[in-house]
Amino acid sequence: MVKSDFYYDLPPELIAQTPVEPRDSARMLFYNKSTDEIKDLHFFDIEKILQKGDVLVINNTRVINARIYAYNDSGKKFEVLLLKRIDLSHWEALLRPARKAKIGTTLTVNSELKLTIDGINSVDGVRTIKFEYEGILEDILDRAGEVPLPPYITAKLEDNERYQTVYNKIKGSSAAPTAGLHFTNELIERLKAKGIEFVEVLLHVGLGTFRPVKEENILDHKMHSEYYEVSKEAAEKINNAIEQGRRIIAVGTTSVRVLESAADCDGKVKATNGDTDIFIYPGYEFKIVKGLITNFHLPESTLIMLVSAFLSREKVLEIYKHAVEEKYRFFSFGDATLIL
Repeated sequence: MVKSDFYYDLPPELIAQTPVEPRDSARMLFYNKSTDEIKDLHFFDIEKILQKGDVLVINNTRVINARIYAYNDSGKKFEVLLLKRIDLSHWEALLRPARKAKIGTTLTVNSELKLTIDGINSVDGVRTIKFEYEGILEDILDRAGEVPLPPYITAKLEDNERYQTVYNKIKGSSAAPTAGLHFTNELIERLKAKGIEFVEVLLHVGLGTFRPVKEENILDHKMHSEYYEVSKEAAEKINNAIEQGRRIIAVGTTSVRVLESAADCDGKVKATNGDTDIFIYPGYEFKIVKGLITNFHLPESTLIMLVSAFLSREKVLEIYKHAVEEKYRFFSFGDATLIL
């Protein structure tokens, strides 16, 4: 299976540059697996489709101000994108210009924050950096950094909270779990009143989610690990639903990766935490997830490969062809798909 199998043509004007208002007014392509039918709807229509007893599994991560700028002693400027926290002082990060970011280099962000490059991964160029600071690093980053929007978004974001889900809680992501951006608090309350259950899990989005596939043979692609958690309470709720025959619907590919990483051999979810580098592509047998809410993903990305595993490569490309023809909005601030 090769990377080019997952390519599709996308007119650049369909790449969403700004979020829609209100959040749930985004369009939604609903694909019904049992009837092989596509419907063009809006996200708020999800209230009519979901059934009492359905479980929506959401990722409650919060995006941090993970892009900072630092300078060496000569005044050379470096862009630093934080990917994953290792401990109180150490992070994995990408630096540009990469050729100048050598081991032992010390950079100054501001009077509160300095960093030193401790190591380099020769495979993907990820640096290990050590911060020097006093206080709470996340608070310092709130003042010194900025929200790291994807490079295909060139418009200025007027409100940084629009790149956060309304249910975000735990700081640590370098990018948003964008399928969740379509939910409003009001829609969530209406769904709960209908008997739909929400269960929170955690995956801090990093390089594993958005790193491009460079190898032509996708089996040669190595996922970068990301931290995830499933609490005892979340596992119990999910397992009770599975025992009762209720549908587990993942909100976003990050929730899929959490659920499938935490699955045991009996088709249940265990309470756990740690790092996952799970790579889901066609041929994968899903153990937990029965439905998926997601956005439209980049050609040849691990995300479109995951969705292709949930359906089939051919069906996903058919759906995307329809979405292009109907001028859906693509990627992070784009429209949604619901697959049930």
